[in-house]
Amino acid sequence: MVIISQRIINEFAKEYPLSASPLNRWYKLVIAADWESFNEVKESFNATDFVGNDRYVFDIGGNDYRLVAMIHFKKRTLYIRFIGTHNQYDQICRKGLIKTI
Repeated sequence: MVIISQRIINEFAKEYPLSASPLNRWYKLVIAADWESFNEVKESFNATDFVGNDRYVFDIGGNDYRLVAMIHFKKRTLYIRFIGTHNQYDQICRKGLIKTI
């Protein structure tokens, strides 16, 4: 998969250094993946949820962090839309910026 953009991961890891290792592990696994469907994402990352509008939520670092990505399977491209702590993710959900199913 192509990931847009690694810069977001690097910036988040600077602010939250403990996230660097799990985010880099996630990044390497996604770059090597060739997903064609959500079922294939779930095979790689079981703790991933589809939240609508091509958005998927990944639990990172034992659920300490959440990463929201838009995935276009036909283009093999994943766009990182949000990375945050579990608490920050809950805040954007309460504001209605992410719709949970």
